[in-house]
Amino acid sequence: MASPMSATRFRDTLRAAGVTVVEVGDWKHHNRNHKGPWGPVHGVMIHHTVTRGSALTVDICRDGHAELPGPLCHAVITKDGRVHLVGYGRANHAGLGDDDVLRAVIAEQPLPADHESDTDGNRYFYGFECENLGDGKDPWPAAQLRAIEKVSAAICRHHGWTERSVIGHLEWQPGKVDPRGFTMGWLRKRVRERLKG
Repeated sequence: MASPMSATRFRDTLRAAGVTVVEVGDWKHHNRNHKGPWGPVHGVMIHHTVTRGSALTVDICRDGHAELPGPLCHAVITKDGRVHLVGYGRANHAGLGDDDVLRAVIAEQPLPADHESDTDGNRYFYGFECENLGDGKDPWPAAQLRAIEKVSAAICRHHGWTERSVIGHLEWQPGKVDPRGFTMGWLRKRVRERLKG
């Protein structure tokens, strides 16, 4: 169990990981905290956006859309590997997921199959939306994958977590497929290697 780091510490932790951080508007105070608490935090959740174009992607993730108000994550990782901070606090990214998965993340154990949607993930996870169409064909540039790896490892290091605290949306909520185009096993292996350094 961990308290979320402050917005400033979050930004500085990502910068120290060697990624280019872009601050979007008043991101430090843009959140959904009026809908419920944020924290304790237990992990990092990775998504794909099903969008094309960095500017459009960042705007949607910051402002949301008719069905879901923003922010839709804490940061957007665009194809060039830049990390755009769009909100901090409770964000509409994880939705309802499986309490068994949450328990496994907390215990840093292998994840069970997600088969229910009974737990509010927006409270418990840092969320990164990654610019990609999510069709299995849209490429994931090396710079973007490195940034995903770096920010995930940086947050784990800050909180004293292992790579098992990094999950994909598809591992949390039944019916979700993101991120598509790489496996979470591959990403966790990369994070594990980075945490050794």
